[in-house]
Amino acid sequence: MMTEMDEQEWEHILGIRTAGRDDSRSDGEHHPYEPTDYCVLERLANSGYMGKKNTLIDYGSGKGRVGFFLAYQTRCHAIGVEYDRRLWEKAMSNRCTAVSGRRVTFVLTDAAAYEVPPEADCFFFFNPFGLHTLKLVLKQIFDSYYRAPRTMRLFFYYPYEKTEAFLTHHNGLLVEERMDCRDLFPEDDDREQILVLRLRPDFHA
Repeated sequence: MMTEMDEQEWEHILGIRTAGRDDSRSDGEHHPYEPTDYCVLERLANSGYMGKKNTLIDYGSGKGRVGFFLAYQTRCHAIGVEYDRRLWEKAMSNRCTAVSGRRVTFVLTDAAAYEVPPEADCFFFFNPFGLHTLKLVLKQIFDSYYRAPRTMRLFFYYPYEKTEAFLTHHNGLLVEERMDCRDLFPEDDDREQILVLRLRPDFHA
């Protein structure tokens, strides 16, 4: 299990402060900020899915942990999309001190309205919002693909049952891997996984 010391060590190495849950602006559609454990991000970084040629979008990026860590570990570029101004300001403050800050940017906007840039090809979700918003975000991702076809992967950590069912039955998505993370924590929780999906190149909505 990720210990507090491990988290503190990573925060020190990365030059950021991202610990702690924040539900000040959560509602039925926008979920509380809760940072992804570093041990989970290490597993994703070591998977080989991302490198210096990739650009990651982290939806519901909060204080920026995912982007800073993966940019540091994989040399990818990262874009954090956040709708809560207070959390976005904390991410921008972290960017000033982060060792990977120059490879990470943050956008203050609602994810459903964010137009996916043509260089983005990896997308990370840790249950940032409900299914209604997710469908709108997926539309933005597919629209970006149609404008500039490329290999695009989605990474869903700890997905809700309804979310997983929707994604795995979506005609435009292929399940590429279920990255098991149960061994990282003491509880045997089936949701401890990163669901990896790839856009179908032949799909047309």
